[in-house]
Amino acid sequence: MSHFPAKCLIVFLFVTSSNVLIAQTSSISNPNSERENNPYSKYGIGELWNGNSTAIKAMGSITSAFQDPYLINSDNPASYSSLAITTFEGGLSASTRTISNAAGSSYSTGTASLAYLNIGIPLGKNAGMSFGLRPMSKTYYAMVDTLYAPASPVGTAVRSYAGQGSLSYAYIGAAYRYKGLSVGFNFGYLFGNFQSLTSLIPDDTLAINRSYESQFERYNHIGGTYWKGGVMYEHKLRDSAYTIRFGGTLTLGQNLNEKLNNYQISIYNFGDTLVNDTTYNAGDKNGKLKLPMSYSFGVMLEKTDKWGFGIDYSASDWTGFGSTVDSAFALGIAAKSYKIAIGGMFTPNVNDIQNYFSRVTFRFGIYYGADYIKINNTDIPSYGLTLGGSFPYKRSLRSHSRLNASLDIGRLGTTANNLLQQNYVRFGLGLTFNERWFIPRKYE
Repeated sequence: MSHFPAKCLIVFLFVTSSNVLIAQTSSISNPNSERENNPYSKYGIGELWNGNSTAIKAMGSITSAFQDPYLINSDNPASYSSLAITTFEGGLSASTRTISNAAGSSYSTGTASLAYLNIGIPLGKNAGMSFGLRPMSKTYYAMVDTLYAPASPVGTAVRSYAGQGSLSYAYIGAAYRYKGLSVGFNFGYLFGNFQSLTSLIPDDTLAINRSYESQFERYNHIGGTYWKGGVMYEHKLRDSAYTIRFGGTLTLGQNLNEKLNNYQISIYNFGDTLVNDTTYNAGDKNGKLKLPMSYSFGVMLEKTDKWGFGIDYSASDWTGFGSTVDSAFALGIAAKSYKIAIGGMFTPNVNDIQNYFSRVTFRFGIYYGADYIKINNTDIPSYGLTLGGSFPYKRSLRSHSRLNASLDIGRLGTTANNLLQQNYVRFGLGLTFNERWFIPRKYE
């Protein structure tokens, strides 16, 4: 009797009850806290988060033309038509980040979290479906600076900026293949919250009856339907062991529902008494957050059960991005973001039952691009190197279940024009279960 359904249920309950696993911090405004403090996540919808599976991340996330009958590529839904067996995928991620400026000052932060949850099901010979949960963006930043008299009306004061939040995507998708052409769609619900807090704290203790703290807080609740389309075309070369595949995705600009609450609190210090006073509260405002159009295309060449090599280009048009009720979302946004990625995989001998490492699939990739944030009229570059592998944990050649690992070493930003440079290392660990569901028993 298979224990796979029970395993799925246990992991699903664990994921839904523990949305994120992150190290605790004593203060949201502490820039050296144990959470991964990314000052660039202050802008827009935060840092765009890679929700691809661990195996795909190890190849530089070349998703446009990648498909595998035993892996789920939720970034291009056209790939679902190739699923040969019911597949469950779950993953964890951990990362460290060192942030530095032109003066040479630096600090390091890190975090760990659940990364994704996907289930793929074949629907006959030429169709398949998938559903799951993947992250879209995350925000966490904590910074402080000092205002000196006479620049500050209350004398020397400390100003702090802090924020946190995330967007997640719960989706269901399906694909159909006719000859070499596959078409697929993902449809689901994109949801999340963002909270930002700016505080001004006077440092003039001699005039304590005048001193006060001002706090400005913004809270955004976001939710709405979101879809993505994908297409792939596969062609067998003269030698049937070789396959070339072209693929692409398209997401049009879409509007999400947004609720904004914006208020200000003043804290007066009368020596032995602190008085909190809400000096401004606009109440809830309902509006729309418009996400940008994005697209990708790529090509991949494969030799069956041996190797694969591909290249991807993806881009988003951010000129239409913005909120009808919160202009802060549009601050520091570039006109366009893009990424070029090259990646591949290699399996020495998939049929060698005697040598374990002959059946390991080794993966690699590189990428380069520009983030969607643009500050001080300066683009924010991003580039890195990825490595990883897929390790079978069952001896049988008929089993395609794998333990997947990935390593991403990269850099985001620059120290030019008083900006910050970030060197990061991201680790991924994923598990792929394959199980034959919905196949009728055969009797002789």
